[in-house]
Amino acid sequence: MALWDRLKESASTMQTQLIAKKNDLKSGAFRDSSMAMCALVAAADGTVDPAERQRVAQLIATNEVLQNFPADDLRHRFDDNLDKLTADFDFGKVSVMQEIAKAKKKPAEARAVVQIGIVIGGADGDFDKDEQAVVREACYALDLPPHEFDL
Repeated sequence: MALWDRLKESASTMQTQLIAKKNDLKSGAFRDSSMAMCALVAAADGTVDPAERQRVAQLIATNEVLQNFPADDLRHRFDDNLDKLTADFDFGKVSVMQEIAKAKKKPAEARAVVQIGIVIGGADGDFDKDEQAVVREACYALDLPPHEFDL
């Protein structure tokens, strides 16, 4: 199976798993962590062009699991995290990782945050090495083994 096909299958499987857990993913910690993860993946290469920002914002707005939260609230949190990363990536990353780590207390939420990162990263069909690297770092912040997610 080609890498592209495996990536699509993996992202699809993770989205299915997220939907199955939707009713368990309603905490503020999950909301904050998942928006930080989306911003981190969007800015993984150190830059965010307007088209990429819009694409990720659209994915957030249409993600069934994230519909537990008001769309405007999610957009605001995503934009705030993204602004921190675009102003100073290294400094912003420290703050964003702290947001991601909020989900650490609940393993199901922590796993869901990582899965959202993989779904967002793979949405354009190319879960590149920069995106994989930041999701791997997030695994460490959440006390999860990256190999659990093939990272």
